[in-house]
Order: sequence, then structure tokens, then C-alpha cells
Amino acid sequence: MSAESPGLRHHQPNAFHTAHTRFRNWRWQRPFWAGLLTLLGGIPIAYFPYANMTLGQLTVRMSTTTGSSSLVIGILLMVLGLTLWFQPLVRVFAGVAAILLALVSIPVSNFGGFLIGFLLALMGGALAVAWAPGVPAKAEKAEPAASAELPDGGAAVPQQSYAPQTEQHAASTGTGTDDETTNNHRRA
Repeated sequence: MSAESPGLRHHQPNAFHTAHTRFRNWRWQRPFWAGLLTLLGGIPIAYFPYANMTLGQLTVRMSTTTGSSSLVIGILLMVLGLTLWFQPLVRVFAGVAAILLALVSIPVSNFGGFLIGFLLALMGGALAVAWAPGVPAKAEKAEPAASAELPDGGAAVPQQSYAPQTEQHAASTGTGTDDETTNNHRRA
């Protein structure tokens, strides 16, 4: 008996592994959690004004005169959540709109869905505004990425990894230096 498992050498990806990998790659290319929180934030905002709660023989309605505006705010938040998933280029607009709709939901729809929908939509909007797409990591120059050959004769496809995006600021030369500031004060 060997300590090495022969089953690990000849691993064939199954349907679950392939679907999970595709979903993970799709999720990493967009503000997924921002969209999910915004989508979930719209549900209590739209639901609570139309909900009935029964306590024994007593029926309590949480309906307000602005129930239709609560429904509109909730549906708009759900649409913004889906927009963040399927149109990630408009993430800043969708994030700011989600924050504004969450703030408007406080006086309009039962304190923003009893603060549940308000907090979810606010966090989703903030995550959407803060999210930035990753840039592909630079390939190693010493080792060219050759496709590995699998034991069954097929070739493995190299996967692209992403690194965090950094902002580059160009400073103009000579503006705002200490020497110019002191020279301006000496002239005066």
C-alpha cells in the first residue's frame, strides 16, 4: 500500500466543479456582494407596507398611505441589484442611486423596512461605489506560461489571475514645491 493516492493524479473535473469555477469567475468580475445586498434590501422595503400580521383574532396591517412609493422604492432597489450583477460598468451610478433610495425609504416605508432594508441597501450601495475591477496580474517573464499536459493527453488551460487595481497619479513638475512657495513669500 502506498501513502500516495492514485485518485488525485487523474482528477477529472465534474459538473459541480466546473459550474462552481464558472460562477466564481463570473462573481469576481462584478460587484457581486453589492448587488446581492442591494437586491435583498429592496425586499423588506417593498414587503412590509403590504404585510398583514395576525395576533389571535386581531389583524394588524402595517399599511401606510405611501405604500405605492414603498413598492416603487423596493422594486427599484431590486432592479439596481440586478443591474450591478449584469451591468458592472454602471456600478457608481447604481451605488449612489441605491444609497439615495435607502435614505428616502426611512420616512416613506416604515423606517426603511424596519431598518433591515435600509441597512442592506445602504451597505450594498456603499460596496458598489467602492468596488473596482481587478487588472490581470503581469505574467512572469522568466518562465513563459506553457500549457501543462494532462495524463490523458489533453492540455490544461492556464487561468488568468487578477491583482488589485492601483491608481496612478501624475504630478506636474515644479508646481507646489517648497522653493516656489518661499520665493513667492520673499517677493511680497
